[in-house]
Formats: sequence, structure tokens, C-alpha cells
Amino acid sequence: MNLIQALISGLLVGAVYALMASGLTLVFGVMRVINLAHGAFAILAAFLTFSLWQWFGLDPLVSIPILTVVMFAVGWLAYVLIVRHVRSSHVSMSVLATFGIALLLEGVMGFVWGNQSAAVRTAYTDASITVGPFYVPTATLIAAGIAVVVLVGLHLLLDHTWAGRAIRASSANESGALLVGVSVKAIAATTFGIGIATLGAGGAIIAATYPFIPGSHYQWIARLLAIVVLGGLGSLPGAVIGALVIGVAEQLATLWLGASWVVAVPFLVIFIVLLVRPQGILGQRLREDAVA
Repeated sequence: MNLIQALISGLLVGAVYALMASGLTLVFGVMRVINLAHGAFAILAAFLTFSLWQWFGLDPLVSIPILTVVMFAVGWLAYVLIVRHVRSSHVSMSVLATFGIALLLEGVMGFVWGNQSAAVRTAYTDASITVGPFYVPTATLIAAGIAVVVLVGLHLLLDHTWAGRAIRASSANESGALLVGVSVKAIAATTFGIGIATLGAGGAIIAATYPFIPGSHYQWIARLLAIVVLGGLGSLPGAVIGALVIGVAEQLATLWLGASWVVAVPFLVIFIVLLVRPQGILGQRLREDAVA
């Protein structure tokens, strides 16, 4: 019974992780930028959710559309001011630049909201649904449902809109996209904005289900990097698979080893994947991998 309960919880949590990781893998797939600030943007969205709840009594679920628009603007601005200047440089430059953004955001959040733990308490925070011998936390179930809706919307955007086709064309062949009239610079800014916009929902979910402080972004970026490495950098389906695996692995680690081992799961996954299959589950081998 405990094993099945852990699997159920792991899949629900994994759906939320997939939402959080989708923007990270999308940005890498189009721009080959490893955004180490992704976790910090998520915590920023969580603090904005907290403020909307504290000041106006706005439920986190209701605040998602507002946060999505705000986070898109924040992501677009971060790209225009910082990321675009290092995008064409060596990958180490984008890593350093986005890590700098993460540290800047952590400092701003600490200055504005302080370093005390924050969380949003709603009527469904401690509620749960019982199905036979199993229980499902209501907040986690709602969060998983929102994650599925957002992921489906992202899939439809990428596969059935002109912007989505332009994003996929830029990802597959930037030079070819330029030849057919795609403004790669504009698409890059839009893609980065969309990647951060997904954290509008992700941040609201964090605020409603986890306590957080400005420094929580380190824990989140470790988990999200493990997901995209496992699934394959740049692969959205791979990110979904990787997120579900990580979610289940964390729950099983809690069941068999104790909650203190959960933080080790992402690092263990990264270590194993890099040794066994560096390109991840659905990732493609790069030319330099083949040479090596």
C-alpha cells in the first residue's frame, strides 16, 4: 500500500516538476542557453503570488493569468538586457550570466520580502481526497491538473501556431529560419519570455504547496537541471518523462531512506545519467559527443 501511495504522489508531484522544467528545456532547445536563473525566477513568481494573496486575498489559482503575463515581461526584459549579449558566446558565458541573474534576484527578493519563510495558506492547503485506502492532497491534485493544462497549451502553441513553428524552425536550423524570413532575434526574446512565463503557474503552485525563502532557488534549479539532463536537453517530451521519474524517485527515497535523502536525488540522477547516457532519454547526441 505504501509503495502505491508513493507512486501516486510521485506522479502528481512529477507533473508539477514537468511544468517547471518545460521552460528551461525550451530555452535550451532554441538558444542553447542553460538558464541557471530559472529557479530564481520561479521563487520570484512565488513571492509575487504571496504578495497578491497577502494584500488582496487573491487565491494562487486566480493569480496565475496575472503572473504569467508579468513573468513573460520579466523574462523578455532579462533577455534583452543581459542574455542576448552573451547568447552567441561560449556556453560558459551564458551560464555565468544567468547565475549572476539568479544572485541578483535572490538579493532583490531578500531586500523586498526578507529571508523569513513564506507560504500561502488556502482552504485546500491541508485538505485531501480519499480514494479507497489511498489519499491525495487536494493542493497537489489541483497543481498537477494546472500543470497538465499549461503543458498541453505549450504543446499546442509550439505545434499549431506560426510563432510555434518559428520557434521550432529556429531550434532546428537558425540559418535556415533566417532565410525563410524568421526574425531569429525576436523569436529568441519571445522564447525566453515564454520559458519564464510558464513559471507564472509554477510559482503560484510553489507558493500554495511549499514553504520558500529567496535561497530556495538553489534547491529548485538542482532538481530542474536533473530533470532536463535525464530527459534530454531541449526535449519537451523528455522533460515530462524526466520529471515523472524524478518525482517518483523522490517519493521512493522518502519511503525507503527518509525525507533527508530527497535533496540528494537530483544530484544522483545527474551523476548517473552523465556516466551512462549523457544525451538523456530523448536527447540527441551532439557532434562533439560522437567525436569523443
